[in-house]
Amino acid sequence: MKAYIDAYIKVLEDKIQNKDVSQELKDELLIKINFFNKERIIHLIITLFYALFTVLFICHIRDSLLYLIFALFMVCFLIPYIIYYFRLEARVQYLYKLYDKIKNSD
Repeated sequence: MKAYIDAYIKVLEDKIQNKDVSQELKDELLIKINFFNKERIIHLIITLFYALFTVLFICHIRDSLLYLIFALFMVCFLIPYIIYYFRLEARVQYLYKLYDKIKNSD
């Protein structure tokens, strides 16, 4: 998804710079923003569940050392999920700025 959204942002920036802005581009951008927002919500839910289960495993470490293994495993996945989510969030917010730039260029 990172490569896809980055490529799309580059295309948008090139079109804005060349003043090749049309109503079709605005409509397409709104549709893409909607798709990226759905992706963002899905990854937010996944990240929150990973964080919840990680905290649950950490809370039960004193019951069994097996929970420590699961907690470490979950942390190893939680950190990349958080990084991915925040990068996706930043890119979607940048798309908002590009849309405003396109909208105000009329």
